[in-house]
Amino acid sequence: MKDPNYFLEGLVSNNENVVREIYKGSFYKVLSFISRNKGSRPDAEDVFQNALLQLAVRYKKNKFEINSNFEAYLLVVCKNLWRRELNKSKSLVTNDKVIELKNDNEDIALSVLEQERWELFNEYIAQLSENCLKIMTLFFKRISYAEMVKRFGYNSETVARQRVFKCKSKLKDMIKNDTRFKSLLEL
Repeated sequence: MKDPNYFLEGLVSNNENVVREIYKGSFYKVLSFISRNKGSRPDAEDVFQNALLQLAVRYKKNKFEINSNFEAYLLVVCKNLWRRELNKSKSLVTNDKVIELKNDNEDIALSVLEQERWELFNEYIAQLSENCLKIMTLFFKRISYAEMVKRFGYNSETVARQRVFKCKSKLKDMIKNDTRFKSLLEL
């Protein structure tokens, strides 16, 4: 497996071989995701291209590290961009009010901000204790407190709620104490 920086450096330097390798390794997974989620091939091409552009601009401006493999990271960026696109089109279709269209630069900036928030969250969730990580995983999957009682052997749902609350509070405090937190609140 290649170092993620190899791909980032290749994007920044516009290395055709690296870009081709990225397309070959990742595009069809993005196409599959977007096709399953109300999109078409041209949508997938646009999202993929925007994701590559976003990564290149961000890496050139402020070098960052990818702690997973590049393909998985790129897929998450594409998923976030597509979800943003779906939310934008949903509000355009169902809303009778006049909507001020955002320019592409603002949209890219919001995508970068969203990605950086996701990275900060994942960085700190990985630092939780093993027990808190299990609890939070179930919480994010919307598993009921009753089910948590069964899985962890708690005495009651109140105990499960207290454990979730403590783990959420710990995670929130860790994130808020990070110096990057304030800069990631809003544009």
